[in-house]
Amino acid sequence: MDKFPLTKDGFTALEAELKHLKGVDRPNIIAAIAEARSHGDLSENAEYSAAKEKQSFIEGRIQELEAVISRAQVIDPSQNKGSVIRFGATVVVVDEDTDAEKSYQIVGDYEANIEQNKISLSSPLAKALIGKEVGDVAEYVAPGGKKSFEILDVIYK
Repeated sequence: MDKFPLTKDGFTALEAELKHLKGVDRPNIIAAIAEARSHGDLSENAEYSAAKEKQSFIEGRIQELEAVISRAQVIDPSQNKGSVIRFGATVVVVDEDTDAEKSYQIVGDYEANIEQNKISLSSPLAKALIGKEVGDVAEYVAPGGKKSFEILDVIYK
Protein backbone atom coordinates (compact mmCIF):
# COMPACT_ATOMS: atom_id res chain seq x y z
CA MET A 1 0.00 0.00 0.00
CA ASP A 2 1.12 3.50 -0.74
CA LYS A 3 2.06 5.84 2.05
CA PHE A 4 0.83 9.40 1.94
CA PRO A 5 1.96 12.52 3.77
CA LEU A 6 0.29 14.03 6.81
CA THR A 7 1.57 16.85 8.98
CA LYS A 8 2.24 16.04 12.61
CA ASP A 9 -0.77 18.17 13.64
CA GLY A 10 -3.01 16.50 11.06
CA PHE A 11 -1.99 13.04 12.23
CA THR A 12 -2.67 14.00 15.86
CA ALA A 13 -6.13 15.35 14.90
CA LEU A 14 -7.03 12.13 13.06
CA GLU A 15 -5.88 10.04 16.03
CA ALA A 16 -8.01 12.19 18.37
CA GLU A 17 -11.05 11.78 16.11
CA LEU A 18 -10.54 8.00 16.04
CA LYS A 19 -10.20 7.87 19.82
CA HIS A 20 -13.40 9.90 20.23
CA LEU A 21 -15.32 7.71 17.79
CA LYS A 22 -14.21 4.52 19.56
CA GLY A 23 -14.44 5.78 23.13
CA VAL A 24 -17.49 8.07 23.03
CA ASP A 25 -19.57 7.82 19.86
CA ARG A 26 -19.49 4.02 19.49
CA PRO A 27 -20.62 3.30 23.10
CA ASN A 28 -23.30 6.02 22.85
CA ILE A 29 -24.77 4.60 19.66
CA ILE A 30 -24.74 1.06 21.09
CA ALA A 31 -26.71 2.38 24.06
CA ALA A 32 -29.12 4.22 21.74
CA ILE A 33 -29.69 1.03 19.72
CA ALA A 34 -30.37 -0.94 22.91
CA GLU A 35 -32.83 1.74 24.07
CA ALA A 36 -34.61 1.80 20.71
CA ARG A 37 -34.71 -2.01 20.61
CA SER A 38 -36.46 -2.05 24.00
CA HIS A 39 -39.37 -0.08 22.50
CA GLY A 40 -40.62 -3.15 20.69
CA ASP A 41 -41.41 -3.74 17.02
CA LEU A 42 -38.23 -2.93 15.06
CA SER A 43 -39.92 -2.80 11.67
CA GLU A 44 -41.76 0.43 12.56
CA ASN A 45 -39.20 1.88 14.96
CA ALA A 46 -37.72 5.09 13.48
CA GLU A 47 -35.34 5.54 16.44
CA TYR A 48 -33.89 2.09 15.83
CA SER A 49 -33.45 2.72 12.09
CA ALA A 50 -31.79 6.10 12.70
CA ALA A 51 -29.47 4.64 15.35
CA LYS A 52 -28.47 1.75 13.07
CA GLU A 53 -27.76 4.20 10.24
CA LYS A 54 -25.61 6.35 12.53
CA GLN A 55 -23.80 3.24 13.75
CA SER A 56 -23.04 2.30 10.15
CA PHE A 57 -21.58 5.77 9.52
CA ILE A 58 -19.46 5.64 12.71
CA GLU A 59 -18.10 2.17 11.93
CA GLY A 60 -17.28 3.24 8.36
CA ARG A 61 -15.44 6.34 9.59
CA ILE A 62 -13.50 4.25 12.14
CA GLN A 63 -12.37 1.88 9.37
CA GLU A 64 -11.39 4.80 7.15
CA LEU A 65 -9.38 6.52 9.91
CA GLU A 66 -7.62 3.28 10.87
CA ALA A 67 -6.59 2.78 7.23
CA VAL A 68 -5.39 6.38 6.90
CA ILE A 69 -3.42 6.30 10.15
CA SER A 70 -1.78 2.98 9.28
CA ARG A 71 -0.57 4.31 5.90
CA ALA A 72 0.39 7.81 6.97
CA GLN A 73 3.88 9.18 6.53
CA VAL A 74 4.06 11.81 9.28
CA ILE A 75 6.11 14.87 8.44
CA ASP A 76 6.88 17.60 10.95
CA PRO A 77 6.99 20.89 8.99
CA SER A 78 8.93 22.62 11.79
CA GLN A 79 11.92 20.41 10.93
CA ASN A 80 12.15 21.98 7.46
CA LYS A 81 14.06 25.15 6.79
CA GLY A 82 14.72 27.33 3.78
CA SER A 83 12.77 29.39 1.33
CA VAL A 84 11.72 26.67 -1.12
CA ILE A 85 8.06 25.66 -0.79
CA ARG A 86 7.59 22.02 0.20
CA PHE A 87 4.98 19.93 1.96
CA GLY A 88 3.95 21.48 5.28
CA ALA A 89 5.00 25.01 4.38
CA THR A 90 2.78 27.94 5.24
CA VAL A 91 2.94 30.26 2.26
CA VAL A 92 1.97 33.92 2.31
CA VAL A 93 0.87 35.10 -1.14
CA VAL A 94 -0.69 38.15 -2.72
CA ASP A 95 -3.26 37.82 -5.50
CA GLU A 96 -1.88 39.82 -8.43
CA ASP A 97 -5.40 40.73 -9.62
CA THR A 98 -6.92 41.92 -6.34
CA ASP A 99 -3.84 42.64 -4.17
CA ALA A 100 -5.48 40.51 -1.47
CA GLU A 101 -2.97 38.82 0.82
CA LYS A 102 -3.63 35.22 1.87
CA SER A 103 -1.83 32.53 3.81
CA TYR A 104 -2.08 28.81 3.01
CA GLN A 105 -0.52 25.73 4.55
CA ILE A 106 0.18 22.81 2.20
CA VAL A 107 -1.04 19.63 3.89
CA GLY A 108 -2.10 16.07 3.09
CA ASP A 109 -5.40 15.21 1.41
CA TYR A 110 -7.05 13.99 4.64
CA GLU A 111 -6.33 17.16 6.59
CA ALA A 112 -7.12 19.77 3.94
CA ASN A 113 -9.65 22.36 5.09
CA ILE A 114 -10.07 25.56 3.10
CA GLU A 115 -11.82 27.26 6.03
CA GLN A 116 -8.57 26.88 7.98
CA ASN A 117 -6.50 27.82 4.89
CA LYS A 118 -5.06 24.30 4.69
CA ILE A 119 -4.83 23.20 1.06
CA SER A 120 -4.25 19.70 -0.20
CA LEU A 121 -0.88 18.79 -1.66
CA SER A 122 -2.77 17.55 -4.73
CA SER A 123 -4.73 20.79 -5.27
CA PRO A 124 -3.93 22.95 -8.32
CA LEU A 125 -2.76 25.85 -6.12
CA ALA A 126 -0.42 23.66 -4.06
CA LYS A 127 1.00 22.10 -7.23
CA ALA A 128 1.68 25.60 -8.57
CA LEU A 129 3.39 26.65 -5.31
CA ILE A 130 5.61 23.58 -4.72
CA GLY A 131 9.24 24.27 -5.60
CA LYS A 132 8.81 28.05 -5.79
CA GLU A 133 10.56 30.61 -3.55
CA VAL A 134 9.87 34.06 -2.12
CA GLY A 135 9.47 36.55 -4.98
CA ASP A 136 8.36 33.93 -7.52
CA VAL A 137 4.94 34.02 -9.16
CA ALA A 138 2.73 30.92 -9.06
CA GLU A 139 0.08 30.58 -11.75
CA TYR A 140 -2.69 28.02 -11.97
CA VAL A 141 -6.09 27.58 -13.55
CA ALA A 142 -8.94 27.97 -11.04
CA PRO A 143 -12.63 27.37 -11.74
CA GLY A 144 -13.01 31.12 -12.30
CA GLY A 145 -10.05 31.35 -14.68
CA LYS A 146 -6.30 31.80 -14.51
CA LYS A 147 -4.94 33.06 -11.17
CA SER A 148 -1.51 34.47 -10.33
CA PHE A 149 -0.01 34.77 -6.87
CA GLU A 150 3.26 36.39 -5.87
CA ILE A 151 4.95 34.56 -3.02
CA LEU A 152 5.73 36.89 -0.12
CA ASP A 153 6.91 34.49 2.57
CA VAL A 154 7.52 30.80 3.28
CA ILE A 155 7.20 29.64 6.89
CA TYR A 156 7.80 26.23 8.40
CA LYS A 157 6.16 25.94 11.81
